Amino acid sequence: MLSTGRLYCDLVFRGLAAMPRLGEERFAEDVAIVPGGGGFITAAHLAGLGRPAALLSRLGEDPLSQSLLPALAASGVDLAFLERAADAGPQLTVAMVRDGERAFLSRRAGRARPATLAAALGDVRATHLHVAEFATLAEIPHLVTDARHHGLTVSLDPSWDDALIRSPDLVARCSGVDIFLPNASEARAIAGCDDLDAAGQRLAQHFPLVAIKDGDAGARLHRVGASLALPAAACRAVLDTTGAGDAFNAGFLAAWLAGRSPERALAEGIACGTLSVENVGGAGHALDRRRVARIADQLLETPLRRHG
Repeated sequence: MLSTGRLYCDLVFRGLAAMPRLGEERFAEDVAIVPGGGGFITAAHLAGLGRPAALLSRLGEDPLSQSLLPALAASGVDLAFLERAADAGPQLTVAMVRDGERAFLSRRAGRARPATLAAALGDVRATHLHVAEFATLAEIPHLVTDARHHGLTVSLDPSWDDALIRSPDLVARCSGVDIFLPNASEARAIAGCDDLDAAGQRLAQHFPLVAIKDGDAGARLHRVGASLALPAAACRAVLDTTGAGDAFNAGFLAAWLAGRSPERALAEGIACGTLSVENVGGAGHALDRRRVARIADQLLETPLRRHG
């Protein structure tokens, strides 16, 4: 499977007494420097779950970008389609985490389209493309069409972008996507509807499967005329919610690509998102496949909330 999206250097600050305000300085108890971006985080968790995943992205040649190489190599992700280019960095995100919530400040660098795109889509091993942000699709408008031309199925996480999330043609530009993976805020904004179930059903008119991540309320799955909801799973401790949605995506896609039911995929997505927040950094720790399976089993033993 291929996973595409911008690759960031994440500076994750934890242990803040309060968030910074203009004119003030705050000190953090801890900081981690890790690879970030939904494309990489999803790919890393897929690899940890035993699903071969290649990263289709770009990496800068500056010192910050190059400092990510050991972690990238250790992730288990196939880096054959990672383009190295001077204009691709430094591309970084400062993440400030307090009481389990976070704020981000990011810089994009260069273009999103890797020079390796055609080779990646044409690789005979590729069966699925995951697009980690609508911003990448906005820059490469024929990406989904090209992937479908090569016989790949496609998933997309819109990923909040103030400049794009309410674009009236966003859904149309995602035509051909098999699995749409927004969080609750994104689903409401894209569908133009405050009621989450109604938003899910509106989106299901355009995508075969819509899986909506709803934080500590769990997640919902929508298809035309039918939906179900599963609750959140118990968590040992919330250290960092960065990348939890991408971990959910990895769990959902790993199950779906393995031929499991959409209900099972939803449960495994929730399990992966839950385990992700127990560690610092979006892909800072490999997911325990046995715990994923146990949590998913427990979730599926609870009464499913169905509509339609």
